[in-house]
Amino acid sequence: MASTLTQLLYHGIWSTKDRAPLITRAIEENVWKILASVATHNEIHVIRAGGIDDHVHVLMRIPKTMSVADAMRRIKGGSAKYINEERLCQGRFGWQDGYGAFSVSASSVPAVTAYIASQRDHHRMRGFQDEFLDFLEKHGVEYDERYVWG
Repeated sequence: MASTLTQLLYHGIWSTKDRAPLITRAIEENVWKILASVATHNEIHVIRAGGIDDHVHVLMRIPKTMSVADAMRRIKGGSAKYINEERLCQGRFGWQDGYGAFSVSASSVPAVTAYIASQRDHHRMRGFQDEFLDFLEKHGVEYDERYVWG
């Protein structure tokens, strides 16, 4: 092949530092915009960002030359810095060190987008920890629960 062609879609999930409820309704739209802006600055395309008080979901397309780890580092680090500079919440804002990143097929984009958009409704019935463990199991990720939560 003469060129490299890719479609690298990922569903990223990560929580606030210590899963503190920092992303209030008053600031959530700003947080989603900041995530998208930081991503765009780093050549990452956010298709949908959303979440609730203590965690986020981001459906993103990353460039062929960027690792998932690098994309996550750039989005998480850049957005935390900007949220703090804008003083969107009281005290220091931060993200938990780890994350989950799950590959998504193009045919699943509508379902993942809808899932991210309905986070507030979804979490009325189910907690973040149960949700995240289900993602790990659904995607066949081996884990030791003692080390998942930090």
